[in-house]
Amino acid sequence: MKIMVISAHPNLNNSRANQALARELRDQTDIYFHNLYQEYTNWNIDVEREQQLLLQYDRVVFQFPFYWYSCPPLLKKWFDDVLTFGWAFGPGGDNLKGKEFMVATTTGGTDRQYRSGGYNWFTISELLRPIQSTVTRCNGTYLPAFVTYNANEGTDEYLEQEAKKYAEHIQTSKRVLVH
Repeated sequence: MKIMVISAHPNLNNSRANQALARELRDQTDIYFHNLYQEYTNWNIDVEREQQLLLQYDRVVFQFPFYWYSCPPLLKKWFDDVLTFGWAFGPGGDNLKGKEFMVATTTGGTDRQYRSGGYNWFTISELLRPIQSTVTRCNGTYLPAFVTYNANEGTDEYLEQEAKKYAEHIQTSKRVLVH
C-alpha cells in the first residue's frame, strides 16, 4: 500500500511532537511525506499537481496540530482548492473513490479533556467530523484517527513511543482499523 502523509504544520521545525512523528516515517519506503507549509510558502497551491499526487496513493494521512478545534489554515485552503466539484465530488467527481484517508493530529490537551462533557465538551472524533464529512463527500473512506494527546507536556520518550505507534497505525490495514 502506498501512503502519502500531507503534513500541515505552520512551524514544523519548532514542533517536538510533529517532528517526532515525521522523523519516525523517514525510513519507510512506501510513505511519501508532503509538507504543505514547506511546499507552498506563498500559499499558491498547485491544484493539478496535488490532484495527481492524490491519484498515486492508496491512503492519504493528514498530519497536523489541532488548532482551535480544526486544522491549520493552509490545510483548509488545500481542501478548498484541491477537492473540486467534478473532480473529487459531484458529477464525474469520482477520482477519490476507494482511497483511504485518515487524520493524525497532536493536541496540547489530555485525552480526558477531549471527552463528552470534558473541558473541550466533545470527543476528538466529534470535533474531526467536518474532515470526515469532506472525505466521505468526496467518495473516500475515512479511517480512525491517530491522536497524540498532551503533546506540549510529553517527554521525549513519550513522543518517541507515540511516533512508533503512529507509524504502525497509518500502515495498519483498513480491515484491522475498522473491525
